[in-house]
Amino acid sequence: MSTKGSPRPAVALGLAAMLALAACSSGQETTNAGGATGKIDGPLTLTYLQKQGDQEYFISEATGARAKADELGIGLKVVNLGNDANKTVSEVQAAIAQKSNGLIVVVPDPAVGPQVARTAQDAKMALITSDDQICTTGPDPSACPVANLVPRIGFSGAQMGGEVGKRAAEEFKKAGWKSAETATISAWKQDVTVCSDRVKAAEDAFAAGGGTGVKNIDVPTDNTPTGAQDKISATITANPGVKHWVVWGCNDENVQGGVTALENAGFDADDVIGVGLGAYLACKNWGSGKPSGMKAALFINGRDVGALAVQTMYDNLKIGKALPKEAFAPTKMVDDSNWQAAGVTCS
Repeated sequence: MSTKGSPRPAVALGLAAMLALAACSSGQETTNAGGATGKIDGPLTLTYLQKQGDQEYFISEATGARAKADELGIGLKVVNLGNDANKTVSEVQAAIAQKSNGLIVVVPDPAVGPQVARTAQDAKMALITSDDQICTTGPDPSACPVANLVPRIGFSGAQMGGEVGKRAAEEFKKAGWKSAETATISAWKQDVTVCSDRVKAAEDAFAAGGGTGVKNIDVPTDNTPTGAQDKISATITANPGVKHWVVWGCNDENVQGGVTALENAGFDADDVIGVGLGAYLACKNWGSGKPSGMKAALFINGRDVGALAVQTMYDNLKIGKALPKEAFAPTKMVDDSNWQAAGVTCS
């Protein structure tokens, strides 16, 4: 998600001031666009590069971005990068060649972050990320000085994970399980910083909510349902003494994989607490009418993120408003009683 190096002047100017909190949560902003060179008076065109563009969340994100672009009367090109980190760099170069004014990117691999940032800066193209962070000076955003993180639009990983862990603790207490007979699974792709933020916050909130004494097992996955299912199946086999399982992860894919693995291993729905993150897969369990270990999920609406990313870039390039370090879209906890009313779309 690789080249290392120091940010050049235009990027450095925008990124060095990123010591404020997210605009949506605090109202504080950075003082420069992180690559933008001033207000644009003529037509505006943006490029949105997305990893996994055929996943329901990113489809919704693209839909929201297009709707906002239409509302603002600007051009928008959306590109599906799949999981191809090399394509990220080539599509950034293509956007520059096509005279795009601004770039929004969700990288498949954060290791390409420095190259993406440098390429955009050299072309004096405004750059923000959505969902996942990238660093201008190294491949690992978790080890990046805050001043070198590219401005990001998305969700607060800590806030989301905290909500997941809190709900998991509520379900655990309601089930009345003994701590010694229970284990939690934290499943995520461990080189994705926002994923690590989410699962760590979930674990902390679960303990604070009454889950103390429950063993947690970290399970590295590729953030896909089948990948998570395979890894969690092995974890179940390796822990035959566990009678009850609580599962959370970076996204719905991890939790769905875990719930399926437990079902295949013979665990009843009453012995499983899955709390998803996304709700686009969780809702399929509830729509089936059958008992499920998927007890709840945090609904994250990709449309909101896509729209906010486009609006943020528009405000910077057309109005001259400084880019925030981070800006967050709202979330909502849903379950089998309210997911339809909340507007969840199943994939």
